[in-house]
Amino acid sequence: MTQTINLTFGCLFFGLAAAVAGYAGKQYAARAFAALECDMADKLRRLRSSAKNLRKYLIVWLIAIACAFGGCAILMDNIIFAVLISVFLLCAPWYVLRRMAERHRQRIEDQMADSMVTLANAVRAGLSLPQSLEILAAQCPRPINAEFHQIVAEYNLGKPLDRSLVEAKERLKSENFALFAAAMMASHESGGRLNETVERIANSVLELQRLDRKVQAETAQARKSAVYMAMAPAIILVVYYFVDPVNTSYLFTEIVGQIMLGIAVVFNVLAYFWARVILHPDI
Repeated sequence: MTQTINLTFGCLFFGLAAAVAGYAGKQYAARAFAALECDMADKLRRLRSSAKNLRKYLIVWLIAIACAFGGCAILMDNIIFAVLISVFLLCAPWYVLRRMAERHRQRIEDQMADSMVTLANAVRAGLSLPQSLEILAAQCPRPINAEFHQIVAEYNLGKPLDRSLVEAKERLKSENFALFAAAMMASHESGGRLNETVERIANSVLELQRLDRKVQAETAQARKSAVYMAMAPAIILVVYYFVDPVNTSYLFTEIVGQIMLGIAVVFNVLAYFWARVILHPDI
């Protein structure tokens, strides 16, 4: 009976503290929520997905995180793990969406050189710039053909070509496409030999891609080692549990052990992402 009363008062005080903290920091929370919504909406646009109901999904997502935190803190009686699980649930969807957007951008980067060569050949054959873009929309593979389809469709509907190119450049966040768009806008506004300019840019892009693939090949083993090193602490913890289950259980039942385990998890994650940054240099 006493334990039930303590648990009830604990839940009430926990909810009251959360409400007070939320009211006191509502301005900062609103700014953080708006920044998160803007960032995820930008990534969804880059993936050509709708962000119409994004705010509703984010609210449901945050409520689910709060419920998970309260459940872990009360039912498991472990505030450290509750914080770690809440942080994981908060960061995981954003990280997955970020990785998807980055892979989409990388696929477009890889297809830009061939698209530039196709555009140069079309211009050399005497076609206008809009006609050359129509050929790119018809012949290029996914996902870059969808961008050219949108540019051509907007131009046919009356939108200026330079504006469509600028919007595509801002949407894709691609350096190669930015160079490509700049060359097309300069040729569209002032004339000039677009095919020669685009061919030079294509050669530069191909050389950068060759260097990037060389770096990726030479760091492949190091990237695998970083993954193995990130998994090693969890494997060692499981092994130690079978060797000495009594002392290992203190990491989960004692507050000092929980703090040590939480710090170890945070440092392990930071070390993994630090290794990823080092092994992915910007060429």
